[in-house]
Amino acid sequence: MSAIHPRFLASLISKNNRISFIGCFVQMFVADTLGAAESYLLAVMAFDRDLAINRPLHYPAVMTKRFCIGLAVLPWLIGTVIMFIGTMLTANLEFCGPNEIDHFFCDFPPLQILACSDSLVSNAVTSVLAVIGCGIPFFIILVVYIRIIITVSKIKTSKGKQRAFSTCSSHLIVASLYYVTLGIVYFKPNGNPYKKYFTLMYALISPVLNPFIYTLRNKDVKAALSKSKLLNIVPCLFHYSQSR
Repeated sequence: MSAIHPRFLASLISKNNRISFIGCFVQMFVADTLGAAESYLLAVMAFDRDLAINRPLHYPAVMTKRFCIGLAVLPWLIGTVIMFIGTMLTANLEFCGPNEIDHFFCDFPPLQILACSDSLVSNAVTSVLAVIGCGIPFFIILVVYIRIIITVSKIKTSKGKQRAFSTCSSHLIVASLYYVTLGIVYFKPNGNPYKKYFTLMYALISPVLNPFIYTLRNKDVKAALSKSKLLNIVPCLFHYSQSR
């Protein structure tokens, strides 16, 4: 969001939809690096929940400070390396025609369509990188949640099952929202007219919702919201509509 949002808002306010060649590729590199890093961070979070549910007694011994730092740094390294390769391949293509991007930010597919030279190699490599950046973490999350469901299904009490699933609820909502919209964008045909809307969902709307989703179970946040005057808006609006 931090790579797309400022330029997107500037274009809406100033009505200037131009972006420099270098600026376009910098935006694409940063945005896709952050996207790949988020995919692997979601996989890391899934691993954390799997360890907490399936091996709770080993959790403090495994999740040491050094190991946690490594898990936090690894997604950024993977995202940076794979997107640097894709960006360099795409930047080396020849662009000689009308350079008008049919999108609200610079991304691999709309840029490769504009290339005058043969983009077959670039398309193939970026497809492989997309699988590495998004497909592998999705498979890891899927396997992890299958393991979690099998473990939780063996718990006899309903209270125990509910407690186990509650630790995964926020992560599951965020991961589902992210991967459903991402899959629609990148695995549907190029002629899909709704691609840009789903891109807007995972690139701008989802990051805004994530902090609220992750804090739904936080007692301090719940207490703060219950005391907030913002919650009185709905009753006031209801009373106002009745008085009219």
